[in-house]
Amino acid sequence: MADCFINIFLDDEKIQKLTNAGLAGEIREIDGKKAIQVKATDKEQKKMTKGFPDMPFDADNVCVLPDTAANTVFNIVCDMKTLDVMKFAIMKIYNPLAGKAPRSAMR
Repeated sequence: MADCFINIFLDDEKIQKLTNAGLAGEIREIDGKKAIQVKATDKEQKKMTKGFPDMPFDADNVCVLPDTAANTVFNIVCDMKTLDVMKFAIMKIYNPLAGKAPRSAMR
């Protein structure tokens, strides 16, 4: 697997937040919509695939996270003022224990 990208589509409010964070130059036009692309490594992609099994990647290895996770990543981008946030953001959006029974329930 090669590195992948996460598309985060933007509304006017998000565009303003990116501009205030000095990241207006990172805004792209994707499928007629304004967006940013956050790069993720293959290891991070595997974690996202486990955490969001219904999330497809296209032929270019690009995905769109569910809204809650996308908003979390977007807020981290604005706070850190960089698109290079997945190493940190993956800890916030990926829960390796999701869907597993607590150990006490397994007895």
